Amino acid sequence: MAEFVPEVGAPAPHRDVIRLRGVRAHGHHGVLEHERRDGQEFLADVALHLALAPAARGDVLDRTVNYAEVAQILVEEITGPPVDLIETVAERAAARILAEHPLVRRLDLVLHKPSAPIPHPFTDVAVEITRTAPPVEAVLALGSNLQDRRALLERALDLLDGAAEVQRVWTGPILETDPVGGVEQGGFLNTTVGVRTTLGPWELLGLAHALERDAHRERQVRWGPRTLDVDVITWGDLMLDDPDLTLPHPRAHERAFVLAPWHAVRPDDTLVGHDGPRPIADLLAAAPDRHGLHAARQGDTD
Repeated sequence: MAEFVPEVGAPAPHRDVIRLRGVRAHGHHGVLEHERRDGQEFLADVALHLALAPAARGDVLDRTVNYAEVAQILVEEITGPPVDLIETVAERAAARILAEHPLVRRLDLVLHKPSAPIPHPFTDVAVEITRTAPPVEAVLALGSNLQDRRALLERALDLLDGAAEVQRVWTGPILETDPVGGVEQGGFLNTTVGVRTTLGPWELLGLAHALERDAHRERQVRWGPRTLDVDVITWGDLMLDDPDLTLPHPRAHERAFVLAPWHAVRPDDTLVGHDGPRPIADLLAAAPDRHGLHAARQGDTD
């Protein structure tokens, strides 16, 4: 398999597109009195940019965007309270789509007003806007207990710094931790990092797997020895229950080797959960493996 070597300043990854064309609805937008009174037909086209491979692999709707819901947003904004400008309608629709469908990382929206009051022959009037989703704060956990553990962690962090659309914001200390899960093996070096990214959650998971491949990670025994383990712990406040990507990570709340490096840098942070956000400090204090942590010495390798 080809080695994963992201380049500093590399262009954004190619994303797939869902196109929804010709959504029609009757609205009352315009600056003239008769436009507000009688209304007219508007049409909307939208292109949604996101990663579609995860949905295709599993044939799972939750891994993509329900375009019927996007159409409903467009209709609600077109039929909503009147405004003077179709620019305003387009802006509001785009903002709602990005807010309510976080898997969409960019959209191109065209709003048509084919019956605009123009006293000359014409075919159409339309505004076209492109909007990008804002960066998301995400947390990754990294661990290694094979070969030169520190060197593997440091290489992964260097590659992470060179990956497109990812900015490392903070990095927890590297800790020596006892293994968990019941498999007899050597101790780990672990750290936790926070990133700001415009990658979607599935794209970030793909980056995590690429970092593992670079370290020649082999998945032979669950919770067994590994050259590198990279887990997506959180992606914003997204709650996702999927066999391949559960957010937040289903065991992060009880893993001191994730929580302790995080707490050392961001003691006031919280971890999103189904019962609301929980302080990292409280979770760490109750973590079953909290006594198996030790400060890693600079010379620790294998």
